Amino acid sequence: MPGMVLFGRRWAIASDDLVFPGFFELVVRVLWWIGILTLYLMHRGKLDCAGGSLLSSYLIVLMILLALVICTVSAIMCVSMRGTICNPGPRKSMSKLLYIRLALFFPEMVWASLGAAWVADGVQCDRTVVNGIIATVVVRTQIWCPATLRRASPCFISNRTISGTARSLPRWSATPQGAHSCRSRTTDYDLVGGDQLNCHFGSILQTTGLQYRDFIHISFHDKVYELPFLVALDHRKESVVVAVRGTMSMQDILTDLSAESEVLDVECEVQDRLAHKGISQAARYVYRRLIHDGILSQAFSIAPEYRLVIVGHSLGGGAAALLATMLRAAYPQVRCYAFAPPRGLWSKALHEYSRSFIVSLVLGKDVIPRLSVTNLEDLKRRILRVIAHCSKPKYKILLHGLWYELFGGNPNNFPTELDGGDQEILTQPLLGEQSLLTRWSPAYSFSSDSPLDSSPKYPPLYPPGRIIHLHEEGTSGRFGCCSAAQYSAKWSHEAEFSKILIGPKMLTDHMPDILMRALDSVVSNRAACVSCPARGVSSVDVA
Repeated sequence: MPGMVLFGRRWAIASDDLVFPGFFELVVRVLWWIGILTLYLMHRGKLDCAGGSLLSSYLIVLMILLALVICTVSAIMCVSMRGTICNPGPRKSMSKLLYIRLALFFPEMVWASLGAAWVADGVQCDRTVVNGIIATVVVRTQIWCPATLRRASPCFISNRTISGTARSLPRWSATPQGAHSCRSRTTDYDLVGGDQLNCHFGSILQTTGLQYRDFIHISFHDKVYELPFLVALDHRKESVVVAVRGTMSMQDILTDLSAESEVLDVECEVQDRLAHKGISQAARYVYRRLIHDGILSQAFSIAPEYRLVIVGHSLGGGAAALLATMLRAAYPQVRCYAFAPPRGLWSKALHEYSRSFIVSLVLGKDVIPRLSVTNLEDLKRRILRVIAHCSKPKYKILLHGLWYELFGGNPNNFPTELDGGDQEILTQPLLGEQSLLTRWSPAYSFSSDSPLDSSPKYPPLYPPGRIIHLHEEGTSGRFGCCSAAQYSAKWSHEAEFSKILIGPKMLTDHMPDILMRALDSVVSNRAACVSCPARGVSSVDVA
């Protein structure tokens, strides 16, 4: 893991990073050497021309140089395979091998220049030989030693609940299609922000199937702490729907990153009202627009008997949950459906308070509903622990990960950690530095799997409401093209999302289109849907 020291400076690559580039160069060099040897053996009888002896000597010396390079690259690759990530001792000879490989680069360049000069002099020999030498000059200029390596989800998502009760609201970045796309017309709704050609709105119409008259207000205004949102009437479900957009812009990312805690200004009996500062400010902005600008009053003046439903995905899901809490005093029947909301949203007391009117939906190993400052610290600690205790070389771990990604399998069949009796070898110095096991503070003790204690600035925060977890049943193929995945749903406790899980789908499970397909799968199979609330909790209207 520590970077190699060459020429008096530490580089960004480690001594165990050269297996795969070394293998690539070795294959190319061996094929190159075989090609030159074949060329020499097949045409050496035709080198009795003017300058032929020079070409014959050139090919012989070239094969010798290539043989030396092949031996050196093979040694580099073999040494790079030794040891473990945190035990580079068996690879201490790597720097000497790299110096030798670099030294061989210069005679290669000199010999390539001589070959180019001889060919340019117009040697009158067999054209196959001359063309072969030209090819060697070109190939040599392209290949060098492998001593260096260099190392968000737009979304409006559905206001449809788990039993498929409302129409979907699209991500706003979807490409508009059909008759609604990019038309110029006089709008019947309030429009704020840049959508002069109605392209974004066209995609919303195409996805939801709603009509122009169903929309009360649409805001594309986007700044830090100020999220786009829309208000529409869903006549089929008799709901006034407020949908808050998720992360799509740099401003939204800055809102996400404002992870300090602040007291949520809300009318409720909860004492501990800490919440994510960025999302809280964003929810407060939407609240002011809805109440002070009279947007909700306008919607309920049209449909006074309708109920209020608030939805959102990702950042929008967290803002929707906070917004529903702010509006509950004025609209006691408000319901919120948060799709893939961030875990680090608010205090434990607010989490318990929200269970009666908020439902969150999480797909698979989605990282965002498990994401918080304390969970990131815990993930860092667990990664360092695995690295420090790793008993396998890096290339084996990478090969196994590639095999798992392509063909599946059980990761537990490839244990990577040392047994207890062998952990004493981890105390060896790392290139003159202290061991990972001794340089960390007690807060980074590797003996516990529990999350780290949080600082006062970043207390533990929790997800909103009750949580429905969608599980993939079986496999849909590693590339998702072999068969349609099937999903089932169950009520889950927030503790099941207290750690970040590493897996191939930890990011794709957060994408709104994949989440929608999973939701459609559950809704289409009524037997797999959740039919009753979890034991011991009050019922939430999800119909």
